[in-house]
Amino acid sequence: MTNSFPIAFLFPGQGSQAVGMGKELFDNHAVARRTFEEADEALGYRLSQVCFEGPEEKLKLTEITQPAILTASVAALRVLRAKGLKPDYVAGHSLGEYSAHVAAGTLKFADALRTVRHRGQYMQEAVPVGVGAMAAILGMPLSEVNKVSRDAAHGEVCQPANINSPEQIVISGHAGAVGRAVKLAHERGAKKAVSLPVSAPFHCALMQPAQDRLAADLSALNFQKSHCPVVCNVDAVAITEPEAARSALVRQVTGSVKWEPSVRLLMEEGVHLFVEVGPGKVLWGLMRQIDRSKKCLTVGDEETLQKTLAQVSVTAV
Repeated sequence: MTNSFPIAFLFPGQGSQAVGMGKELFDNHAVARRTFEEADEALGYRLSQVCFEGPEEKLKLTEITQPAILTASVAALRVLRAKGLKPDYVAGHSLGEYSAHVAAGTLKFADALRTVRHRGQYMQEAVPVGVGAMAAILGMPLSEVNKVSRDAAHGEVCQPANINSPEQIVISGHAGAVGRAVKLAHERGAKKAVSLPVSAPFHCALMQPAQDRLAADLSALNFQKSHCPVVCNVDAVAITEPEAARSALVRQVTGSVKWEPSVRLLMEEGVHLFVEVGPGKVLWGLMRQIDRSKKCLTVGDEETLQKTLAQVSVTAV
């Protein structure tokens, strides 16, 4: 199936996991089955069983969540490839950037799996439980969120962690500072500001210990020039060179996820069709907040796979 227009594959990050993810693709497609078997072998435990059967508490552990979402995403990617659908660009939200690099051939799947297991562990261990927090601020421009974060810091860390859409920005930092920012955001006219039930303050300066540990792991990995451009979170630029990919994955741990700017870059490159590849519909939801005029499809199970293949063949005619 040749694309008559640029297609971007988008890969979800942490928070998209659900017990049962990937099971239908595993049952119906040999290439998905092999993907889960490869993951079990690379990690040395039955990740597939946790994905398909839970328990949910285990699937939510960061060092399990990250390889689980990566595996479910790569299984869906390989099924799409087997059906003849390939991306012209790829991007992934936070953890999803690893799935994007597997899709682009920058990283081997087994290397990415072992790396994200450690990434999850390092991020969890970087900050003692209760010291950090994250909150979502809705309906407030980035310039105002930046001001709120600065004014609430009082010498502590408080910064935008996920610039998700015009409607949604997530902040991260010390629990006290984030709490003050939530109060300030309410006072200054945010539509909503709410603390998030997360296990650590991701994508802020408090993650420096995790970044340092991950940098050592990534320096030992073999990165290849990618087959197609990968839009990296931390800079919102399209990259193909191995060293640029490595640097972006390191800096991503403490840096903001510039998701809206990344999607807008893809639109500037002429992408009209976006396919969220992996569990959930988080990125589909953000796309509706960024630009409803662009078509965004999802592939996470058999139903969404068939719908997407039908839509793409119709669009490509």
